[in-house]
Amino acid sequence: MIRVGNIRVPLNFDFTALPELCFKKLGIKPDRLKSVRLSKKSVDARKKSDVHFIISLDIEAKGEEKLLKTLKNAVPAEKYEYKIVPVKKLSTRPVIIGFGPAGMFAALVLAMAGAKPIILERGADVDSRCKAVERFRSEGVLDTECNIQFGEGGAGTFSDGKLTTGIRDKRIGWILEKLVEFGAPEEILYLAKAHIGTDMLRDVVKNLRKRVISLDGEVVFGARFCSFTAENDRISAVEYESQGQRYQIGTENVILASGHSARDVFELMFNSKISLSQKNFAVGVRIEHRREDIDKAMYGDFAGHPALKAADYKLAVHLPNGRTLYTFCMCPGGEVVAASSETGRLAVNGMSCFARDAENSNSALLVNVDTSDYASDHPLAGMYFQRELEEKAFAAGGSDYSAPVISVGEFLNGKSVNSRVKPSYRPSVKKASPEEYLPDFVCESLKMGIPEMGRKLRGFDSPAAILTGIESRSSSPVRINRGEDFQSVSLRGLFPCGEGAGYAGGIVSAAVDGMKCAEAVLKNLEVNYEN
Repeated sequence: MIRVGNIRVPLNFDFTALPELCFKKLGIKPDRLKSVRLSKKSVDARKKSDVHFIISLDIEAKGEEKLLKTLKNAVPAEKYEYKIVPVKKLSTRPVIIGFGPAGMFAALVLAMAGAKPIILERGADVDSRCKAVERFRSEGVLDTECNIQFGEGGAGTFSDGKLTTGIRDKRIGWILEKLVEFGAPEEILYLAKAHIGTDMLRDVVKNLRKRVISLDGEVVFGARFCSFTAENDRISAVEYESQGQRYQIGTENVILASGHSARDVFELMFNSKISLSQKNFAVGVRIEHRREDIDKAMYGDFAGHPALKAADYKLAVHLPNGRTLYTFCMCPGGEVVAASSETGRLAVNGMSCFARDAENSNSALLVNVDTSDYASDHPLAGMYFQRELEEKAFAAGGSDYSAPVISVGEFLNGKSVNSRVKPSYRPSVKKASPEEYLPDFVCESLKMGIPEMGRKLRGFDSPAAILTGIESRSSSPVRINRGEDFQSVSLRGLFPCGEGAGYAGGIVSAAVDGMKCAEAVLKNLEVNYEN
């Protein structure tokens, strides 16, 4: 099989006609073509007068060696097969703390190996979780154990379901194939900027859970990890709390995939003398524009073309004060959502459904925070930094989980603007400036950087755009230190994993890290793991 890339096709191209494209554009004779499939598809909108698709094709044909020499941008394409060798010996069942992307794919690998994992998830199953999230968004009643951060699927379930990642790992193809098997749209296998959407993700995570259970895995919801015991410097049991009762599970292998918002777990690790270290992260606001304005800015006269979905963007500017302002987790045709998980603290995030057809588009607008910005060298200083800002944002919003909002025009120039952009956050909003809850260096960076971004993307700095705070959960401010064997440097049998442990950022990279930790557990179980 060969892969031919950088093929340009118009927006109205008929993708059922890939064989004809091979015949006419690539010069492959019909009697030599065996099969062809789309392997990558992206939008090239660099010239607003000439928006088109760039695609790559995987082709099976007679005489592939000759085609590799004659076709431009052709390379060999090899199918990667992920192999899981069954467990030979199982003294105790492995335990996974958390059922977000890292925990889910760790569970899937272990279950497929016959290791019968037990998964402890502090939140509820996705259907019950949806009810808790909607109650918070409609009534302002927060369930601190089940919310946008905690529950089946993790924080990613209530996001855009973006599958883009900066890492390169052969496991990614397997992850995408499994997501399709569990109900994700097949287009995620080839779109350059693939996403699933919150609405579809709910069914995907349920189906993945059912597969784990069918392979003798066990998922316990409403189970908050609260303690562990160790013998001879190795973990020997975990304890969890459910409905006021405490339970213990004997185990020699624990994958800790509790997510970046499980702050009680960070405190438990610190108090238990598990090695932790500070980590850089970022903080800021969500910026909202009307979706049609972003589409127009990105696609020009092609905006609204039926072959184009809602436009996305990615911007970054390096500022004179030494900071970087950048966009993150951009949600085309989405909404800003209430992402709080602690009483008296406010946090927001972005979310889109698969159709991405909501009135607004939004993105996190973040400023880098270095460990030098923390108040001390305490390993949890970054977490305390987050909490302090979230408490200020809660107060700025009126202390009832209303979000503080302001127009870009008023924030930059101090002049009131009758904005045509309606804030999408629920349960409610209150006018307040970021200066009431963000550090001076963040506000300074926003004021310097937003106009700079407006020069890169027309209308980004529109006075009518809305800033909603606070975006404080972009990544974990803590790393749970581990060695090359993926085990904690402090305790054998404990495998810090995923975004919360400081080793991933986003759905795909967290899933990859979950698989790697599962592989390490299988090695720990004396399994001959082949990759």
